[in-house]
Parts: sequence; structure tokens; C-alpha cells
Amino acid sequence: MNQMRSNRQTPPLLIRGGLIVPEDGLHGPADVLVGQDGRIAAIAARIDPPEGAQLVEAADCLVMPGLVDMHQHLDKTGVLRLAPNPSGTLQGARDAFAAYARQAPPGDVTARASRTLARCLSHGTTAIRSHVNVDKDAGFAGIEALAQLRADWADRVRLQLVGFMTPHPGQDLDWLRANIDRAAQLSDAMGGTPAVAEDPDRYLDIIFDAAARHGLPVDLHLDEHLDASRQLFPKVFDRVRRHGMQGRVVLSHCSVLSAMPREDFLPIMEQILALDLGVVTLPAANLYLQGREAAMLPPRGLTRVAEMIRGGVAIASASDNIEDPFVPTGSGDLLEIARWTLLAGHLKGNELVLAWRMIERIPARLMGLDDHGLRPGARADLLIARAPDIPALVAGGTEHLRVLSAGRLVSETALRQQFEPCLQ
Repeated sequence: MNQMRSNRQTPPLLIRGGLIVPEDGLHGPADVLVGQDGRIAAIAARIDPPEGAQLVEAADCLVMPGLVDMHQHLDKTGVLRLAPNPSGTLQGARDAFAAYARQAPPGDVTARASRTLARCLSHGTTAIRSHVNVDKDAGFAGIEALAQLRADWADRVRLQLVGFMTPHPGQDLDWLRANIDRAAQLSDAMGGTPAVAEDPDRYLDIIFDAAARHGLPVDLHLDEHLDASRQLFPKVFDRVRRHGMQGRVVLSHCSVLSAMPREDFLPIMEQILALDLGVVTLPAANLYLQGREAAMLPPRGLTRVAEMIRGGVAIASASDNIEDPFVPTGSGDLLEIARWTLLAGHLKGNELVLAWRMIERIPARLMGLDDHGLRPGARADLLIARAPDIPALVAGGTEHLRVLSAGRLVSETALRQQFEPCLQ
């Protein structure tokens, strides 16, 4: 693997002869011309290279937009050994990180998050949304560090930050209300986890009121549990209508929907569609954290992935935590997450393309990345992957991946195999 930070003053770039993967399906071979501004200038069957253009041969490769990971926690990434979670539960993870955050050294978030950003980029992720704890334990250290990384990495990874106003048992919500405006000034969206708040109504009002004041969207961890007797969807729907935030709210996890009878779930899905809400499933976290108390046949813990995506809900899948108390594993490879989503979410073998859309175009739309894609005028965040088609890429990966950010090569990974002759 080789990663590089490219010079901004690069000549035009011509990607020649790749199999193009635009929004309307697979086409090609074709050429893609990227201008000096880092945006796609043209796509055609054959383009004569402009004077001084760099040439990139892409025969037998897919050319597609970069992947989009719309739910991570970069302030927590990589702290597994420093914040153990012996119980393996959600509350155990929350307690472990809270204790660590109180004594984390300066520069800690920057170093850990930079390593994870680099790993994700090498696997083809060119945009990330990270939820960042803001509470009495972490203060503003995490969100201030990541705001600086957002600027430092802008030419490689587009990073959005969610001010994750984090309630803890016994914590005074007055602190969150008093500090949420400061968090909003550093954030691209506001969020939180109402199911663990002592007063969910007041807590939701704090978040939605601040989002409305600052003109920000909302991205909630909603009902990350499997107790069907307590769910907060109606309270969220009410606030979406009250604040006129249709199309600007994302609901992450939604695990409780899988614990409901189908006749109770369907009206909720109808409201999600009517209010144009997004949903994010986090298979790694929900497989790991949920259902540990079950005496037999532990539930998968995911939301109703298959029913929602087949029903027209804009549902994405994402990494969530990477090597921390919430998820002890993680490589930063969204194709791995797509496979977990297909397998654990009960998608089918003929729906591999849906699993890919859940890590590319659907999260790009939910994050408001209007210039994402493979079309003239879009920012040239592109992947060149050796694979015959998208189903094969999702199913088995690629042996050669090149990643372009704003039209500049920032990472190249190639698998090289050498077999020794058999001994006689």
C-alpha cells in the first residue's frame, strides 16, 4: 500500500478505457477527463488527451465514485487497549470511553483519528461523517481536534462532524443545553442518543432547537436497543414536523424495529418515507453489542434492513466504531461492511448492488454531497478497481485499487502473489 498527499497544481488527468459506473448502471469502456480544478470535465467513449495531461490506464477496471462512510466515531477510534469493555455491552462501552476521555492526553484524538482516516482512504472511502462526543467527560477536546483534521484532510477526505451531545446516567441536561451552541459552531450536524437520556423529551428539544437555530441537519442514534416496549419514533417524528426538518434528519441504528411485530413496524416505515428521513444501519456494532442477555438464539441486533431498502427507505450502512470498546474490530474497509450488511441484514445474493449503493450513493445523498458521483461537474473522488462488475467487487473485493481525491492519486493498493514451486 502506498499513500501520498498530492500537489494541488496538477495537470489534467485522463482515465482511459475503464468500465464506467455512473448512477444509471454499468457502461464502458469509456474515458474520464478530470480538469485542473479536480472535477470531472467529460466522460465519453474516446477523449483526446489535452496537452500535458496525465494518463491513467484503466482497462479491465471499474471506474466509480468513492465510497461514503456516514457514521463513524473518530474521537473513539483505536482506544480498545486503553479503554477495555469486559462486559461487551453498550453501557459498558459508554462507561469505558467516558473514563478514558477524562484523562486522555493532548493530541491523542488527532493521532488516532489520522491513522483511521488513512486506513479508510486506502480502502476507497473519500467521505466520512463522524459523531463526536461533547459532554462533561470529553468536553470539547474531541470536536476541536477533529475540526482541525476536517480542514487538514479536505483535499483527501471530506469529513463532516456531528456534535454528539452525550447524556450519561445522572448527568445534568443543563450542561448540554448551555454548551450546545458552542458545539454547533464546530459541527455539520447535531446528534445524540435519546434512548439513554433521563428526560428524552427535554433532550430531543435541546437537540432539535439548536439544529433549527443554526440551520443544521440532525443525525440521531435512535433506539439502539431491542426493547419494543420503549421506542421514541413518534417523539422524533413530531419534532421533525414541528421544525420543518423533513429531508434533513437521519436515524442511525433503529435496532428496536427488528424487535417489533411487523404490523407495528409498517406504520413507522410509512412515516419515515412520508417525512423523507434517512436511516443508517451499523452491522458491526449491533452484531457485537446487542442480544448478549439472550438465553438462546441471540438476535442479530440490526434494524429491518431488507424490508426498508426494498420499501424505498434511504438506508445506508456504515462502519460505526473501529477498534474501541464499542467494536473491537474494524479495518476501515466499507466493502467489508457491505458484506456484513448483506449477510446479517438478510439481503440476497442478487442484491449485491443494493449493498454497494448503501455505502456510496445513498449515504452521499443523506450527507448532502451534491457534487458526489460520476458525471461532468462532480468532484473527482474516484476509485479504479480491478473487477468485472459491482456484484463481483462487493462479493470478493479487488486485487488492485487506486483512489483519487479531487482528481489526484492519493492511494494505490495492489495484491501481489508469488507461489514457490512444489517440492518433489
